[in-house]
Amino acid sequence: MNAYGSSAGSGTRDVAGSRLEEMVRSRAEANEEFFGRESEPLARCCHRMAERFARGARLIALGATPAARSDARHVSVEFVHPVIVGKRALPAIAVTVEGGPIEAVSSALAEPDDIVIGFGVGEPGGEEVVAALDEAAGGGCMTIAFPPAASIVAAAVGRPGESWDFAPPGGEHAIRQELVETAYHVLWELVHVFFDHRGLLEGRSARAVHDPGAASFLYPFLSEGESDLEAVIEDVRRSALAKSADAGALREATLRANADVLETAAATLRARFGAGGKLLALGNGGSATDAMDVVADFRDDGGGRWRARRGMDLTEDAPILTAVANDVGVEEIFQRQVIAYGDAGDALVAFSTSGGSLNLIEALAEARRQGIVTIAMVGYDGGRIAADRLADHVVVTRSQSIPRIQEAQASAYHALRELVG
Repeated sequence: MNAYGSSAGSGTRDVAGSRLEEMVRSRAEANEEFFGRESEPLARCCHRMAERFARGARLIALGATPAARSDARHVSVEFVHPVIVGKRALPAIAVTVEGGPIEAVSSALAEPDDIVIGFGVGEPGGEEVVAALDEAAGGGCMTIAFPPAASIVAAAVGRPGESWDFAPPGGEHAIRQELVETAYHVLWELVHVFFDHRGLLEGRSARAVHDPGAASFLYPFLSEGESDLEAVIEDVRRSALAKSADAGALREATLRANADVLETAAATLRARFGAGGKLLALGNGGSATDAMDVVADFRDDGGGRWRARRGMDLTEDAPILTAVANDVGVEEIFQRQVIAYGDAGDALVAFSTSGGSLNLIEALAEARRQGIVTIAMVGYDGGRIAADRLADHVVVTRSQSIPRIQEAQASAYHALRELVG
């Protein structure tokens, strides 16, 4: 039965429901604790990032583990391809294990004024990232670590660079990763505030807030200087808290409103895996990094908490994606791969903030033709995918904020992974 009904027994639903309630509670507590503590440091970090970007810096994001790789790619695509109307694109690149040793690649790319952000620090496999951040800090880069590593903080003292670390609370990896995602979304969203207050950027004190150029005699107020940095920091701090509160509320709303869908989808996935099936995952842009992460999660056994499952990320093969996009069309980049790799008895999960991406719709249609069960995680009002019931199980995150949608979708697929076991 699809997501518009329910095939789970009442006993199974009760157990899953209690687990979902615990997921909601633990996320709310961690969100309040983390951003209550880190909102001011995040605001000050935004200011320092803006100063460096204004001088021509780039953001270099590092990730060594499969999950950390998804975060490195996510933050880089957000800065390079902003969805905030009217905001500038900022140079960013992800450095992950596919390109070779992270420390060597990062060292070759990083310039003294750059910003280097590391994911998976302090986790198994994250040692390369620690070494790369240490070297970057020693070379004058600004470094940001999630979560902190004592070696970075200690080594940065007296160095020409500056180091920031943000430590999400709790022992559960999924919750920490969700908080990290919200944190780097907040950095991305709020760094732009300081570009609108250019007089507050280093080396620009008493400079004009705006540059009216030849029109200065007509609009003298545009040349006003600006000096109250602390007032702007406080505004940004409050905004960071508000955004984190919105993220927490949307996570809760998404998990509660879609509880039956998640439970039914989990039961279906469990049956498909048990019969030898695999999970295919896909999405565009930031949603592509969700596909990376969900496959990483299903391939992992959660430290022995559940069984490792078969999964395939349809976004990771750049030659196939670019060949199909160039020679056939972007709408077919996933559909062609479903034909090539999909089998009856598999499952497919598609991520979209709009619910209307044509290449997802083509892939979902192909999957149905092949007898592949389909799950869609969509934002806004669900778009065409929800309206036309183009997937068997549809999880709708009702918001118009792309970063908040993506954050809540992360909670949804983390919950799905835990329910599958």
